[in-house]
Amino acid sequence: QVQLVESGGGLVQPGGSLRLSCAASGISFSIYYMNWYRQAPGKQRELVATITSGGSTNYGGSTNYADSVKGRFTISRDNAKNTVYLQMNSLKPEDTAVYYCNARRISLEYWGQGTQVTVSS
Repeated sequence: QVQLVESGGGLVQPGGSLRLSCAASGISFSIYYMNWYRQAPGKQRELVATITSGGSTNYGGSTNYADSVKGRFTISRDNAKNTVYLQMNSLKPEDTAVYYCNARRISLEYWGQGTQVTVSS
């Protein structure tokens, strides 16, 4: 059974930081591209960040970010721990959303249940 379990969400003030984690089980984690998506109320789900599998390394390959989070968010992975992270700095109210972990490889795709991030003073 495949499980992606996100954690680390919460309430933070503007300018603050949060680190999201997504622990995967039931898949060969190291060969999957890992993504973070988010969905704000009344909006479509959007891709926030991607990290490639990275081949034989423990820490993945290249990364890509939505323009709205470049320079503020960092995606990383630890294949030895089957975990992907999203470090979020300089948070803004418009970053408020449910954040979802996604694993993708060719035609296979899995989602986590999401974790709420609220940026408010």
